[in-house]
Amino acid sequence: MLKFSDSSLKSGIVEMIDANCGTNSVNYPITEKTRDINLALDRAFALIFQVGGTWQFDDSSHTDYPIITTDIVSGQRDYSFTTDETGNLILDIYKVMVADSNGIFFEVFPTDQQGNVPLSMTDGQNTTGSVQTYDKTGNGIFLDLIPNYNRTGGLKIWISRTGSYFTCGTTMDAMTSAQALKKPGFAGLFHEYCVLRPSFQYAYRKDKKNVNILKSEMLEMENEIQNYYKSRERDVVKTLISRSNNYK
Repeated sequence: MLKFSDSSLKSGIVEMIDANCGTNSVNYPITEKTRDINLALDRAFALIFQVGGTWQFDDSSHTDYPIITTDIVSGQRDYSFTTDETGNLILDIYKVMVADSNGIFFEVFPTDQQGNVPLSMTDGQNTTGSVQTYDKTGNGIFLDLIPNYNRTGGLKIWISRTGSYFTCGTTMDAMTSAQALKKPGFAGLFHEYCVLRPSFQYAYRKDKKNVNILKSEMLEMENEIQNYYKSRERDVVKTLISRSNNYK
C-alpha cells in the first residue's frame, strides 16, 4: 500500500509521480499534485461503482458506514440530502427505511414522479399515512404519504459517497505527519493508479515523451481495477437465465 508521501524512502505517491515526470516541488507543486491525486481517487471510485454489484463499495478511510439518518418531521414530505453527517458529497441513494410511529423500521421502495406514481404524491391533498414509496428528485427524497408523527432518526438512507480526499499544506515542508501517512481508500493492489493518472495528466499537459506509455499503463490498471471489483462477490451464486424467442 502506498502512503501519500514518504520523502525518506522516496516511495510515496507524491515522490513516485516526481520520478515518473522528472518533476519536483517547484515545477509540479504539492498543491497541484494533491489536486490531481484526488481526481485520480474520484476516477478510481467511479470505475469501482460501475461494477460493484451487491458488495457496496465505500472508501475504507471513512470512519463510519455509508448509512445516514435524519429525523422524521410531522407534516413534512421531502427530505434533502447533499452530504452525509461528516460532509462527504452523496452520489446516490440505494435503499431507504422509514420508522413508523412506534419506532419500527420498514423498507420503502422507489418510484418516479415523472411516471406512474401514487396520486397521494402529486394530487396536492397532502394525505398522511404509512409511507410505502419514495421519489428521488434533485438532492432529496419525497415520500408518497406524509408522516403525521415525529421520530428522531426515523429515516435511514443507504448511500454511495465521495472518497476521503488527500490534503496538504502549501509546501512539502508544511505537510503534517497525518497527511503524509494517509493511504487511498481502495484495494492496495491498485494504489499505483493514484500515481499513474496524475503522471499521465502532467505528461499530457507538458507534452512529455512518455505520455503514451503512461496512458497505456493507466488504462491497463483501470481494467484491472474493474475486473477485481466485479469478481469480489464470490459468495453470490450467479446463474444464467435462458431467453426464449419466437423464431420458428
